[in-house]
Amino acid sequence: MSDFEKKKLDAELKSFTARNFELPSNCKNLDQTRFYLRELCVKIDEYQTRFNYVPEWAYTMLAQYNQVQNRMLLTSFQKAYHLRPAA
Repeated sequence: MSDFEKKKLDAELKSFTARNFELPSNCKNLDQTRFYLRELCVKIDEYQTRFNYVPEWAYTMLAQYNQVQNRMLLTSFQKAYHLRPAA
């Protein structure tokens, strides 16, 4: 795959995520975060299958959603068991 084709795919995926995804830092609840995680995984799988190429930033974005989800899960766990937040 040429650099031109990679840049084109990169631009298409960026455009798609900008239109359809909320930034990880703007996610307000666990269901929303999980939805974006699933959708991004589907898109990554699609790119891997169809083009054998996934832009690195897509994995970075996936890691950011995972981080937000883990933070929300920890907060939920702490509230459920009346634990103090970690410092």
